[in-house]
Order: sequence, then C-alpha cells, then structure tokens
Amino acid sequence: MDSALSPRLVSQTRQVERLVAGQATSDGAGVRLTRVLTQELQRRLDPFLMLDAFGSDNPDDYIAGFPDHPHRGFETVTYMIAGRMRHRDSAGHEGLLENGGVQWMTAGRGVIHSEIPQQEQGVMEGFQLWLNLPGRDKLQPPWYRDFKAGELPRFTTPDGVAVTVIAGESHGVAGAVTRDATAPLYLDLQLPAGARFEQPLPAGHNAFVYVYRGELGIGGRAVPVQRMAVLANEAQADGVVIEAGAAGARALLIAGRPLKEPIAQYGPFVMNTQQEIYQALSDFRDGRLA
Repeated sequence: MDSALSPRLVSQTRQVERLVAGQATSDGAGVRLTRVLTQELQRRLDPFLMLDAFGSDNPDDYIAGFPDHPHRGFETVTYMIAGRMRHRDSAGHEGLLENGGVQWMTAGRGVIHSEIPQQEQGVMEGFQLWLNLPGRDKLQPPWYRDFKAGELPRFTTPDGVAVTVIAGESHGVAGAVTRDATAPLYLDLQLPAGARFEQPLPAGHNAFVYVYRGELGIGGRAVPVQRMAVLANEAQADGVVIEAGAAGARALLIAGRPLKEPIAQYGPFVMNTQQEIYQALSDFRDGRLA
C-alpha cells in the first residue's frame, strides 16, 4: 500500500514503552483466556482495569461460560469477533451478543449477571475490557446496551484500513459510546499488508495496542501477534502511527483519560477505598447489590 494515501494526522508518533505477553488463566466456570492487562498495570493504564482475550475452537475451553457473578464500580465492554454469548442480569437486561457485536455494561452500584455461550461447537473469540468509573459515578444505576455489528460505526481509510469505532472518535467518525470522565477510545483496526494508520491522542491519555492477527510496527519497533504494546506518554508526541507487516494485521487501539483516583479492588468490585469494598461485600451477601 502507498502510505502517502493516508491522511497525515500525527506529526510525531508515540513510542512503544514495553511489550506485554499476557497471562494464561481461566475465569467464570473454567473459561480459558489470556489476561493481557493485569492488575499490576492498572495504575499505568488508568482508567483501564483489565483486558481479557479469549479464543478457541475447542468447546471445552468456553462451553461453561460465566454463570451469575456480581460487579460494582466500573464498566465492562465485551467485543465478540466470533461466536454467540447470551447475557442476563439482575437489572432485567437480556441480550444475545453475536459476531462483531459489542455489549457495554455499566455496573454502577451493582449488578449480578451471566454470560453463557449459545453454541456447542465452533470458534468463540473476543475480548472483555474493564473501564473504571470515577468515584462520583460508582454508585450510579446500572446501564446496559447491546450493539449488533451493523450498528457499530465503521470507515475505511484511503490506505484500505478498515476501522470499527466502538468508543471515542477517529478520523471524524464518532463511536457507539462516549464517556465524559474517561474519554475512552476503542478501535478495532484491520490493516492490509504494509498499510499505515494514524490516530491523534491527547498527551495526557494512557494508551495501548493489542495485536491479535499478524504483526505491526510502531515507531520502528515490531509488535508481534498476541502482544500488547504499552505506548509511552511523551509530551511531544501527538498520537500514534501504526504500520502493518507483510501479512497485514488486526489490532485493538485503546486509550483514555486517567482518573488518577485510588483503586481498591476485590475480585469483581472496584472502588476507591477498602471501606467501600467491605460495603460492597456486605451488600452482595445481604442481597442488596442488585
């Protein structure tokens, strides 16, 4: 591809601060996944708390799904590349998440939900991102919405990069969801071989790229498949320039405004203080969470 075709939106790209491989683990009723953004990275990548990548064509890896479990104090964003997942929660929401769709759930003051695969064979692949809420919003009412693949804003650059805008704004295209406090940007990028993509980023926002197909280059550094590139916060850099390798690539580009608030976490509860965690546990135990 001729990179000269791409709009020049970034004068100096951010560099790759480090590469992260993620940790193999299981969650729910034994679903096998890779925890890409772990608890150790929460301060560095504030306001993001976790990113899980799951993908398998072996039903034993995913069939049991995620039975009823609670959340309080943050948002979950589930993006399905392949497969079907049924969501039900204690606030009365229900939806079927299918290929290319997104489920955005604000747990707020508390919700108990389940995510159960609606297939017994085939590929199940996707991502779940946890986005923190500011302290003032942690006890807001729960909110939920399913976006089918066709409802997500998309565009293609002159270089042939296909972009799905899940949150934020890119190249003048507004995403499906916006949030004032954290200003999240969540893009799924599909880059042909040799293609170039530029995305402006505010200097104060934390950002990372996760490659799930092929290989990318950022600032002259290769980012191989199944690696997360944490992007350096450099005052002189006004965005990121991503270049696909010879086989093309697919990647998530995620960025947001840090909350710079204390993080107190106990499993599925994320608050600002330990006392608030004790209250969440008490509320859950006494049936007051929902």
